[in-house]
Amino acid sequence: MIVLSVVAAIAIGTYVMLSPKNIAASQIQLASLPEEIVQQNEKRDGEAEIYLAGGCFWGTELLMRNVPGVVSVEVGYSNGTTKNPTYREVCNGSGHAESAHVIYNPQYVSLEKLLNVYFQSIDPTLVNRQGNDHGAQYRTGIYFREPADEKIVKQALETLQGSFFNPVVVECAPIKNFYRAEEEHQEYLLKNPNGYCHISRNLIDEQSKLKVAQDFPNKDFSRARVYDKPTKKTLENLSELQRAVTQEAATEPPFKNEYDEESRMGIYVDVTNGQPLFSSTDKFDSGCGWPAFAKPIDKNFLEERTDNSFGMQRTEVRAKASGSHLGHVFDDGPKDLGGIRYCINSASLRFIPREKMNEEGYGEWINLFD
Repeated sequence: MIVLSVVAAIAIGTYVMLSPKNIAASQIQLASLPEEIVQQNEKRDGEAEIYLAGGCFWGTELLMRNVPGVVSVEVGYSNGTTKNPTYREVCNGSGHAESAHVIYNPQYVSLEKLLNVYFQSIDPTLVNRQGNDHGAQYRTGIYFREPADEKIVKQALETLQGSFFNPVVVECAPIKNFYRAEEEHQEYLLKNPNGYCHISRNLIDEQSKLKVAQDFPNKDFSRARVYDKPTKKTLENLSELQRAVTQEAATEPPFKNEYDEESRMGIYVDVTNGQPLFSSTDKFDSGCGWPAFAKPIDKNFLEERTDNSFGMQRTEVRAKASGSHLGHVFDDGPKDLGGIRYCINSASLRFIPREKMNEEGYGEWINLFD
């Protein structure tokens, strides 16, 4: 009996330790918080909203802004003990969490899917810190206005706990108060592209590419399709890095980009208009830190220009249909592959895995892998 009691105690202790902790309930008396919502964005009929605290709200805002189905994002201060706090007061212990007020269209993105993206941007086992930031204002939390959302949030946290040994400590609570932050904090990373962000830029770029793909009027990317210049809306939905690369001929950092180490089978399409440009069958590791291809799917899809910038003589490569800057082409590729190296920015491309080509509208291109 003693042995069984010990085993039972250990099992119960382990369950308690690994169950998601509702930090809001243990740290803050919700009943005593002022109840007030001060925000600029209001959801319309058919839309939904959620408040997400994920560390520094600059990064959380930029990430959520790029998720397909998200309508608007604004940042502010949630569930603190004072009214109308300033940023300085929040940093000095007002009890508020830096949060993003997210309005989304549930017909395009479910709350579960939105939370899955959010979970990828945080370490859910850390209390009062994310990235290089420490303090109660940097705690993680999911705050809801609709009672029906509570069950969805708690289930998502239970599922998340299964991936961690340490307890998940993301707050789960009704939104009691939210105060829109000062204007200087709204869209901060759009105004300051090189500003601090604790969230992986690859994660942000991945979401923005998915959002751009939604702008295409249909999913028919057949070989007969005529590809055009991107629309203004498409360009607006690009991330800051994607716009800088494709529209201003900027270069992304080597080795720290999305497709340098991508090894799956599939095609790489123009992020601005969806046109197939390169295939994984022609990709190789050049060691340069950017995706490298021995040849394009069709050389007629590309345009080459002389580039004398930075005191060098190079050959720039652009997508002919969209006019987007892609990268450069060199004659130092592997001899057995033809001796050419197309050095391409990941930010100018969107990767379509072979198994998703049919559903993405690229079924006519699967014979590239025959």
